[in-house]
Amino acid sequence: MSRLVGNPAPDFKADALMPDGSFKSLQLSDYSGKWLVLFFYPLDFTFVCPTEIAAYSDAYDKFKEVGCEVVACSVDSKFSHLAWTKQSRNDGGLGKMNIPVLADMNKTVAADYGVLIEEAGVALRGTFVIDPEGNIQHSTINNLSVGRNVEETLRYVEAYQYSAKHGEVCPMGWNKGDDTMKPDPSGSKEWFSKHN
Repeated sequence: MSRLVGNPAPDFKADALMPDGSFKSLQLSDYSGKWLVLFFYPLDFTFVCPTEIAAYSDAYDKFKEVGCEVVACSVDSKFSHLAWTKQSRNDGGLGKMNIPVLADMNKTVAADYGVLIEEAGVALRGTFVIDPEGNIQHSTINNLSVGRNVEETLRYVEAYQYSAKHGEVCPMGWNKGDDTMKPDPSGSKEWFSKHN
């Protein structure tokens, strides 16, 4: 499989459970001109998954503030997604969602993004940051047993947005408001002289 980072994101089209409880067909082109976080999780009605999905949903306003949409995806049906939102968070459910959840029933979206465990028929915890031109700027893939950090995903979005807008690069641990670097041998010395 060829690398995804730096290349166009694989197109997708699938039914989704929307935040208002309706079903709608979504595709990548719906997010053209916007930043997008597309994240995969293994299965509905499991254990680590609701902690992540609820956290991304609760943080949606923070992503929206920086012009980024968020979409979850698993191999379950849209009806399974809907049933899971009817279960309270106290019982391991999702409750009210602020983000769409794709139903990748035929597993092609997970396969195209390189996160499908074929023998198990589920997706790894893949996270993809896609820029307004439809190119993948970041990807991480966790194995099934460990959840993600939503604040770290937001940090990546903000860093790639800053770099795209200003033509500068973000050093290790960069957070919004921190110093960035000029991406050349002489310009970068300004950062190194202040931080070493």
